[in-house]
Amino acid sequence: MTDDDLKVHALDLLETAEAAYLTTLDRHGRPQTRAMLNLRRGAQFPALIPFFADRRDGFEMWFTTNTASGKMADLAGNPAVSVYCCRPADWRGLMLGGDMEIIEDAAVKARLWCDGWELYYPKGPSDPDYAVLRLRPTGVRYYHQLRSAVLVG
Repeated sequence: MTDDDLKVHALDLLETAEAAYLTTLDRHGRPQTRAMLNLRRGAQFPALIPFFADRRDGFEMWFTTNTASGKMADLAGNPAVSVYCCRPADWRGLMLGGDMEIIEDAAVKARLWCDGWELYYPKGPSDPDYAVLRLRPTGVRYYHQLRSAVLVG
């Protein structure tokens, strides 16, 4: 498989994985992993397809969370994260690493907003407890069966 083929398969996994597993480091340096909504998954978030249309060729990941969450406290102490997406039945995985950014831009937060999230953020996209995170990975590794390849880093 060529590098271009591997990238195509990795990006497909990124856009179809049911969850993205985010690992942060707590104040004691211990890893904390949790499942996050994979906003790039068009089947689950069709309203976000236009947002990701011009980002389809890269490994950038976006997340939403509560400002008061433990992961936000972790990120305040150390922005280094790892994100893992997988399809276990196919023995496929994608690991991304780098520093997470907290996005304050109200226009971006509004563009990422999805109907129904009022359950989590009652005041809508301007809710002070609504946080948006972006990872522009500095390291990307794709796994398929017993092979792995570094795609970035």
